[in-house]
Amino acid sequence: MREIRDYDDRDTSTMIHPRCVLTFADLRLELPKVPPTQVISILLPSALLNDIKAFASARDIPYQALIKVLLSESLERRKRRAA
Repeated sequence: MREIRDYDDRDTSTMIHPRCVLTFADLRLELPKVPPTQVISILLPSALLNDIKAFASARDIPYQALIKVLLSESLERRKRRAA
């Protein structure tokens, strides 16, 4: 945290050379080939979404996280039954 505050107070424009473009390879970084998550859009009945939100709120977790857990658990159960 201290480092961030130090840079907030300083002009760092002199640290970056405008003609010297850095690449991920220069920084020894690599992006994953496939993103770990993907954005989707899903239409749910309002009553179902409200129930999910209430259930998640009672457990103090974001409703989107709850949806991911419910989907994952359901899929795993179905896979076991199918095997």
